[in-house]
Amino acid sequence: MKGIVLAGGSGTRLYPLTHTVSKHLLPVYNKPMIYYPLSVLMLGGIRDVLVISTPSHVGMFRGLLGDGSRLGLSIEYAEQSQANGIAEAFVIGEKFIGDDPVALILGDNIFHGPGLSGLLSDQCRDVDGCVLFGYAVKDPERYGVGEVDGRGELVSLVEKPADPRSNLAITGLYLYDNGVVDIARSVRPSARGELEITDVNKEYLRQGRARLVDLGRGFAWLDTGTHDSLLQAGQYIQVLEERQGVRIACLEEIAFRMGFIDSAACYALGGQLGNSDYGAYLMAIASADR
Repeated sequence: MKGIVLAGGSGTRLYPLTHTVSKHLLPVYNKPMIYYPLSVLMLGGIRDVLVISTPSHVGMFRGLLGDGSRLGLSIEYAEQSQANGIAEAFVIGEKFIGDDPVALILGDNIFHGPGLSGLLSDQCRDVDGCVLFGYAVKDPERYGVGEVDGRGELVSLVEKPADPRSNLAITGLYLYDNGVVDIARSVRPSARGELEITDVNKEYLRQGRARLVDLGRGFAWLDTGTHDSLLQAGQYIQVLEERQGVRIACLEEIAFRMGFIDSAACYALGGQLGNSDYGAYLMAIASADR
């Protein structure tokens, strides 16, 4: 499966922080924001990744992540010149996707919870149609909402319903078979001039090939699109890391644990980070495995 991180947009809700830098490069506690969605793809076993951003920001991501080889990944880059909707990612990434299934994650979404890697690996295997991930929220009218029947099967998708029939918000992580490229190309722009991801998902639902996975109460799903939510996400990560002594969304460690790189490579990556706590952490976990 291929993976796409959509890190476009101007981030105007975070001005003046984003006046000259992509919001997806802002720190969430001790790591750039984009580390978090990229880590999710890696935990699902995905090693071929396309990062889509604005023309003025693509070079920044390239400078941060390079070609991905140091992490055992292959990372490519593409531009989204205007905010034409989430579904445009499949049109932009058509050549990258090729004949493969694809996972799409929004660059400002953070997922964390026990067994996340196993859950993602299972769901990424043999995707037929689309797989959506639902998360219970107290204010579903702010989100796209999925409704399931008594058997847990998805029966409806509604974007920002005035009277929600479910509290399951559709998160910013989506898995699709290769047919998503043709479906995205057939979608017409909405009233706001965007190719809506909900319209893509509705087409899969119409075909009877859309599933909703409820992440459940043990998981955390956070977005970082406002000053308050950015601060809250950082505090969440800080508390967990301090209490547990582990790093969340540490790309080098995930690459090591997933077998993308070996302990020697992980140790070397830590050594390149000088006297930082982050570098010392990488060298410690690599040494423990020798």
